[in-house]
Amino acid sequence: MTGHIAGDQHTEVSPGTLWLALVVVYLAWGSTYLGIRVVVEDMPPLMSAGARFLTAAVLMGTFLTVRSGPRALRVHPRELRGAAVVGVLLLAGGNGGVVLGERTVPSGLAALLVAMVPLWLILLRFASGARPHLLTWVGVLVGFVGLGVLVLPGGAGGTTAGIVTIVGASLCWSIGSFMSQRMPMPTNPFVATVWEMLAGAITLLVIGTVSGERPSDFGDAAAASWIALGYLVVFGSIVGYSAYVWLLQNAPLPLVSTYAYVNPVVAVLLGALILAEPLTATILIGGAIVVVGVAMVVRAERQRPPDTPRSPRT
Repeated sequence: MTGHIAGDQHTEVSPGTLWLALVVVYLAWGSTYLGIRVVVEDMPPLMSAGARFLTAAVLMGTFLTVRSGPRALRVHPRELRGAAVVGVLLLAGGNGGVVLGERTVPSGLAALLVAMVPLWLILLRFASGARPHLLTWVGVLVGFVGLGVLVLPGGAGGTTAGIVTIVGASLCWSIGSFMSQRMPMPTNPFVATVWEMLAGAITLLVIGTVSGERPSDFGDAAAASWIALGYLVVFGSIVGYSAYVWLLQNAPLPLVSTYAYVNPVVAVLLGALILAEPLTATILIGGAIVVVGVAMVVRAERQRPPDTPRSPRT
C-alpha cells in the first residue's frame, strides 16, 4: 500500500509496517479510555491532560534532538501554524472533551461515542465537495441511529452533560483529522507530533488554570492515578499518537478510521473487567449499531476511488 492520503506524493510503505501501526493505535488508544477514567477520579482533568501532553512532547522532542541534532525540530512557520491548529483541535478539543466527559461517563460508553469520528468525517468531506457512495450514507444513517440509542436518557449510564461533551469532542477530533490533511504540516510525522502535543498541552493548561484548576490539586492523587497518567504519557501519547500521526500521512483515511470501531471493543471490555462498568442492554445494542454503521462506511470508502488530488504537503 502506498503513502500519503488522497493524492499526496506517494512513498512506498510496507503492509507490515502499516498494520503494525494500526494495531498499536487499536490497542494503545483502546486502553486509554480506562486510563483517563482512573486519572480523573482524583486529578484535575484539564491540567492532568495538559501535563500528559507536555511531558510527552518534551520526551519526544529531546529524543529527536539527541538523535538528529538541534535542527530536528525546526519547521517552516506555515507548518508550525498548521501543527498548532491541528494540535489544539485534536488534543485540547478532542482529548480534553473526553477527559471532561469521563468524569461522569463510563469509559466504555465514552469510547462508543468517539466511534462516531468516521461518520463526522464523511459529513465534513461532503461539505467540502466530495460525493460519498450510497452505501456510505446508509452507514452514516445507521451510525447516527446507534448514537441516538446511546444518548437516550438513563439507558447507557452517564450524565447528559458528559455525553454531550464527549460527542462534541468527537466532532472536534474529526475536524482536526480533516484539517491535518488540508494544511501545511511538518513532513516528519514525529516532529509534527511534538508541535501538536505542545500546542494542545499549552491550551489545556491555560483553560484548566482559567477554570480554577491548580497544580496543588495533584497533591491528593492516589498512586493508581499517577500510574495511569504515566501510562497515558507513554502509550497514549508517545506511542499511540505518534502511530496515528504517521498513519494520517501514510495511509488512506478510511483505513486509518477503522481504529474508531476497534477501540470501543477494547475499551468496553477493559472497563467491564477492571472497573466493573455495567454492560447494559442500551450500551450493547447502541454500540453494536454504531460499530456496524462505521464498518459500512469504511468498507464503502475503501472501494471508491480517491477524491480529487490535493496539493502535496509542504
